[in-house]
Amino acid sequence: MTVQQKALAVHLLTATGAVFAMLAMLAAVDEKYDMMFLWLVVAFFVDGIDGPLARRYDVKTNAPQFDGVLLDLIIDYLTYVFIPAFALFKSGLMDGWSGWVMIIIVTFASAMYFCDTRMKTKDNSFWGFPGCFNMLVLVIFALNLPWWVSLILVTFLSITMFAPLKFVHPVRTERWRAVTLPMALAWTFFAGWAAWVNFDPESWAQWGLVVTSVYLMGAGIVQQFFFDPRD
Repeated sequence: MTVQQKALAVHLLTATGAVFAMLAMLAAVDEKYDMMFLWLVVAFFVDGIDGPLARRYDVKTNAPQFDGVLLDLIIDYLTYVFIPAFALFKSGLMDGWSGWVMIIIVTFASAMYFCDTRMKTKDNSFWGFPGCFNMLVLVIFALNLPWWVSLILVTFLSITMFAPLKFVHPVRTERWRAVTLPMALAWTFFAGWAAWVNFDPESWAQWGLVVTSVYLMGAGIVQQFFFDPRD
């Protein structure tokens, strides 16, 4: 394969996320939330590997007819925001007025964040919570959190999307990457495990999710206190 063909193949790999998003949505409509999250975990994994491949084969130069950044953002909004919010609402874990509040906050705030030109710092971390509500909602399902706890978490993280706080990118943030990348891979493993056992409360997967989520959420903020905040 030529480098141009390899670059095009990276775009095609990214686009598979749209297929996985549709499969996840169909599962959510049928209230098969274990299958929905399994498809979202697959999409999450693809999202983690297509970026390094895009940089390796320089898709902007070798396949410029497609905008990989735009394609990635479209799929991320579906898999990180839209489908998880729908599932949280329809599952009954957040219904009634709290569910409507959650739907409005998550979809509106995320839409604004995803088009914010200030979302990245110099070290390729995120400036503000990067709208990973797929991770939050999966943890809510795994722990079967009360609606009021879920509402507090959703509201707090939506606010932090526009707060001066750093959140690490598992692949692109070099500082602590030797820890962050394995943590992200572990989170993916525990997420798949939790969905595979249909969020069995006896499973150890939920504790793995808690530990890895706490690290991924807090690592950038800790770095912020010891290094240049926008470095």
